[in-house]
Amino acid sequence: MQIDETLLQRLEKLSYLEIPQEHRAEMIAQLSEIVSFVDNLAELDTEGVNATFAMSDVSTRLREDTGTVDRNVNDDILAHAPHARDHFFIVPKIIE
Repeated sequence: MQIDETLLQRLEKLSYLEIPQEHRAEMIAQLSEIVSFVDNLAELDTEGVNATFAMSDVSTRLREDTGTVDRNVNDDILAHAPHARDHFFIVPKIIE
C-alpha cells in the first residue's frame, strides 16, 4: 500500500486530526514504514499453526464480576464537577 498525500488527507478526515504542513512529509514516511513492516508479517509461514496458538497454556484467572462503590472516590470526583447532585454529574440536555 502506497501512502501518499491523498491517503493522508483521507486519514485526517477519518480521524478528525489535522497534520500541519511542516509535518506531512515526516508523517507519510512514518506511515509508509509501519505499513512496510506489517507487509513483512504477511510473508511469515503459518502453515500448520493452530489459529488459537498461545505461548502458554495457562488461561487467565477469572474473578467474580461484582460492582463496588466507594463513595469517597465519587465525592472527590464530583467535587470538581461544575454541577452535581445526588452522586451524579448534571449536564445540559442534548436530546430533545
